[in-house]
Amino acid sequence: MGRLSMELYIKQLSTRYRQATKKEKGLMLDEFCSTSGYSRKHAIKIINGIKKHGRMTQNNTQRKKPGPKPIYESKELIQALKAIWLASDQMCGKRLKYALPDWLPHYDKHYPALSEQTRAQLLSMSSATIDRALSPFKVKLGKGKSGTKPGSLLKTQIPILTEQWDNSIPGYVEADTVAHCGDTLLGDFIWSLTLTDISSGWTELRAVWSKGAAGIVDAIKDIEAQLPFILRGFDSDNGSEFLNYHLLRYFAHPDDKERLRLKFTRSRPYKKDDNAHVEQKNWTHVRQLLGYHRLDNKKILPLLNQLYANELSLLNNFFRPCVKLLSKERINSKIKKKHSKPMTPYHRLLVSEHIPKKQKEKLTAIYINLDPFELQKSIQNQLSIIFSLVNVKDTRARTAI
Repeated sequence: MGRLSMELYIKQLSTRYRQATKKEKGLMLDEFCSTSGYSRKHAIKIINGIKKHGRMTQNNTQRKKPGPKPIYESKELIQALKAIWLASDQMCGKRLKYALPDWLPHYDKHYPALSEQTRAQLLSMSSATIDRALSPFKVKLGKGKSGTKPGSLLKTQIPILTEQWDNSIPGYVEADTVAHCGDTLLGDFIWSLTLTDISSGWTELRAVWSKGAAGIVDAIKDIEAQLPFILRGFDSDNGSEFLNYHLLRYFAHPDDKERLRLKFTRSRPYKKDDNAHVEQKNWTHVRQLLGYHRLDNKKILPLLNQLYANELSLLNNFFRPCVKLLSKERINSKIKKKHSKPMTPYHRLLVSEHIPKKQKEKLTAIYINLDPFELQKSIQNQLSIIFSLVNVKDTRARTAI
């Protein structure tokens, strides 16, 4: 049977099939399957006019999709959502949903003004809907190397953290370093120091050269002077950049050098989960920003510190929500976790009972004068200068050797 004859046969059969009884439909399907060689399920779809891209009518036109019309597919909405998503460094839908109220008021300054309907739709979108709308634009990145070398000098003097700190009080931080070594750990290069507050998620970064003990102490001094809360506890891994007398003397009480002014603890060796809060920020705040390039040019150091201490700190802490683990329960072989709703570190400090009112007013005054799109634009401009100083050719040559 030729193609034209088959199409005419299917068209006539389809008309009779719709008017037939259940028993007659069964006989028609048997006849059609034996004639065409199709399976029964495929034969039913062909007779009913169902093709690959949806159900077809008798006039061979696309039948409308059943159900309500989609309300989150307008071009204006997708463009606005994509612009905010890119400016916020590609947040997931759960975090982006709670970041939109902070970003939308500044959108009209940099892009065409949104209609009230689109603005309301953006604020009403669920996190799953946001992820579906952004799925065509998402990309993935890779992993890097670990540069932690054990420091055994003060292991007996700095205790392992065996009990959880009070996570409701800001000031207990975890610290770690990130190596910008490229493909090899040989030679001198820049390291990033990350400090993350467990209670609020407030994160500060500084760049140091070769992670020497004196440089790490100077970076921690600079960070402590900028923190909006008192430093109460310091927890790190067993790296030699932390377990040294320079840092121990800095944390000593001014009235009694034998007594620490805060709790200085370390994690268990080879247990990265002990510093899970800061390990997460190493990825979201450092690697997603700088990637895995080798930064062995000293001219980059002051530029990177200027970026870390100003625009990047403001964007991360005032406009990027993060979640907190509320509870963890083991059920047989599975672990069930419950997380809080995403909030920015700034908003967490505002609702904290342990932050003075004057400090909250100071943070609010800073927040009012900030524009996240301007911050992101400034960050990208500074990054372009930093990456122009990256010695890519030397890195390739060193790797080849």
